[in-house]
Formats: sequence, C-alpha cells, structure tokens
Amino acid sequence: MEAIRNVAIAGASGALGSPVLHALLQSELFNVTVLARQSSQAHFPASVKVICMDYTSVPDLTAALTGQDAVVSVLTTSAMETQIPLIEAAVKAGVKRFLPSEFCANIGNPKAASLPVYHSKLAIHEVLQQQAQNHPHFTYTLIRNGPFLDWSLAYGFFFSLNGGSTPFYDGGERPFSTTTLATIGRAVVEVLRHSEKTRNRAVFVQDLVTTQQKMLAIAQKVTPDRKWTPRDVSTADMETMARDKHANGMNDLTASMGFFCRSVFGKGYGGEFQEVDNKLLGISLKTDADLEELIRGVLSEGH
Repeated sequence: MEAIRNVAIAGASGALGSPVLHALLQSELFNVTVLARQSSQAHFPASVKVICMDYTSVPDLTAALTGQDAVVSVLTTSAMETQIPLIEAAVKAGVKRFLPSEFCANIGNPKAASLPVYHSKLAIHEVLQQQAQNHPHFTYTLIRNGPFLDWSLAYGFFFSLNGGSTPFYDGGERPFSTTTLATIGRAVVEVLRHSEKTRNRAVFVQDLVTTQQKMLAIAQKVTPDRKWTPRDVSTADMETMARDKHANGMNDLTASMGFFCRSVFGKGYGGEFQEVDNKLLGISLKTDADLEELIRGVLSEGH
C-alpha cells in the first residue's frame, strides 16, 4: 500500500477527537481535513481545511473524501450509524484506509461482544468487513485501548476524587489495560504510518495494566489527609441492571456504565489485553511513576 498522506477526520472536536487531531497535526506527516456538521460551532486551527457537510448525504461525503487516503472517525457512541454513509462514501471516493470510532474495550472477546452497548460498533465491523471483501482497495483498522486513563481518572471513574465511599468493581483487584487520550492519538498516527501491518485487523494499545486497588493505594499515598472507604460492587449485578434497563428502552448513562464496567472489570471479559501492538507502533509503556504523576495531578485540581 502506498504511503498515506491525505487524512480526513470526523468528530475532531470531541473529548477524544481533539487529541487525535492534535496528534495528526503534530506528526507533520499528513494533510489533514476536518469533516464537520453544518451546525457545528467548533473551532479548529487555521492550518486545517474544514469541510462542513450533511453526514447523511453520500454524494456530499463522496465529494469531500475524493483525494483522501484515509478516514479517521472519532464520532461519539450515539452517532455510530452515521458512519455507514461515511464508509459507503469512502469506498466510492477511493479511500484506502478507514479507522472507525472503535477506541474501546476488547469487543473481539465474546463476553464483551454480548453487551448491548457495543452492538452498534460491531454492526460497523460487519459493514467494514463486507466493503473490504467487495473492494480490495478499501481496508480498515480497529483500535482498542481500554478505558481512557486520564479522562476516566478526571471523572472519578476508577475511584471517587473527594475521598469517602468509592466502588471497587469485583473487589478492585482485576488487572485491566488503560490508555491516555494522547497515546490513543499517537496510535492513530502510527497505524496510518504502518498501514500494511495494520490492515483489516484490530490493533491493541495500552499505556499500562493496573488495578483499582493499586490506583487507590497511590491516591492514598499522595493525599494522606484524604480517606477512602472501598465498597465492593458486583459487575454481574451491574450487567443485570443494565440489561433490564436496555430491555425497557432505558439506554441511559447508568445502563451504559453497567455494561462498560462489566467489559473492563468482569472476569473473562478481556479487560487486560493479552497481546498488544505497542512495539509495532513504537509506543512505550508508562511506569508506576507516570501513573502516580497522573493521579497526583487529578487530585490536586480543585479537589
């Protein structure tokens, strides 16, 4: 495959989209085009070409993607189906590589794949596989990175930031893979650089493997005046609750969290990646000291 030079990104203003756009620009390897909704109020660097469009119009999308080598989708989970016309347009426009909005748990794991919160992502896999089969010029890469390390810390996902009662999912001792937003951005760049070795497959990246217990021990060390009381929460119970809500059409944040926690902390759900592509991508692992620095930073920010 020829080197990828022209890259279009959809969803570039989001929590993950912004770091991915930053990584693409910082690499200085690509000509970057941002695809934005016509109603978007987002602002982008002056050096970036921005095309405002109707995401439901395949002709509009095809025109925008003509001349692009790759499309990176960082659209939100609620907008997964928006990618179907985007993929169709990418194929028509001759795009060589499509990175869908994966960026999640190991949903190649059968248990994780059974969770309804990931079904829209799996539906996109089927579309990509079919298109790649029918059109040999068209390829894809799925990036899996576990929970966003810095983002999840900042929102108190791994432990409550203010002390007091904090949930330990299934005891808080199950190891899981986790990755910062900046590293995910780097992974996108490196996947595009190593296009041949990343074609038509899932790529796994992580900054480190840790546990909730380890994170809380670090938090206690760096803020000895703050006290936490862990309480055990069953991810099996969370999944049951989430499935009940889903069955009744209540796909709210609580339901999503139930499925999410099950995929990260549940036994046999693949929360700890067994094989990663860090070496191929040239991404080194973070150390315990790096993790401590992240936790110290989060705990010192207005808490």
